[in-house]
Amino acid sequence: QVQLVESGGGLVQAGGSLRLSCTASGGRTFNVYAMGWFRQAPGKERQFVAGISRTGASIYYADSVKGRFSISRDNAERTTYLQMNSLKPEDTAVYYCAAGSGIFYTNNYYTTGSYDYWGQGTQVTVSS
Repeated sequence: QVQLVESGGGLVQAGGSLRLSCTASGGRTFNVYAMGWFRQAPGKERQFVAGISRTGASIYYADSVKGRFSISRDNAERTTYLQMNSLKPEDTAVYYCAAGSGIFYTNNYYTTGSYDYWGQGTQVTVSS
């Protein structure tokens, strides 16, 4: 029903910036979906990075990225973004975009099981 495609990953030096994009096709109008970004490093569990509500009025970040990453969305373009600044080697991971069609309370943004649809992921590598 919904396909999510991420782009913008790549190799960057520590201290640099990247902007990830996630565009949705199919499904309902984009503003019915809560959106999230997660990441998974080798040998690690998939972890929450950032989330944004249907209207963009509510935004949530993992403590590890607060002050460095910014999530946003453009519902007309059916796209959500993750601006990543001051990147660190520990940010290296595959980054996944996710969409959720259910009712989201604050705690739901942090949980992989809250989301119905996932992208294929995009690799972000930060060198020292």
